[in-house]
Amino acid sequence: MTLRLILTRHAKSGWDDPELSDHDRPLNDRGRGDAPRIGAWLRHNGYLPDAALVSSARRTQETWERLSPELGGAIAMHSLPSLYHAEAETILAHLKAQSAPRIMVIGHNPGIGDCARRLVDAPPAHPRFLDYPTCATLVAEFAGQDWSALDWWSGRVVDFVVPRDL
Repeated sequence: MTLRLILTRHAKSGWDDPELSDHDRPLNDRGRGDAPRIGAWLRHNGYLPDAALVSSARRTQETWERLSPELGGAIAMHSLPSLYHAEAETILAHLKAQSAPRIMVIGHNPGIGDCARRLVDAPPAHPRFLDYPTCATLVAEFAGQDWSALDWWSGRVVDFVVPRDL
């Protein structure tokens, strides 16, 4: 069996309101446009998750809200406060507890980018992979029957995209 992981950094957020906490920052206009484009790209390429793990931050929740309708089906979404600015190890621990074969995670840098780099055996030949800009999306596959055995450097890159590629 092959397991598939989709790792997406939240879309571009706004800094317009200095009164808002970081957790409550919304997407800006660019982010509101990028998220559905990433969703359409995922659907077009057949990269559809069975479940999504999404940070509880407003910008990640809005990314999911704008991206998910493009996927074309009902996908279980789990809002997880522990994914807010989570380190790679925390993301890995959440993945190891999953049962669905195709999982999407929407989170924040630096953790989501670090997790992407450490999960794959070789990085994609893309100039933006190492800095993992907003709405960057990695699709990776892993051999195995379930996520419990997931470990660093065990995945194979299937695809990687940033909104400017679309």
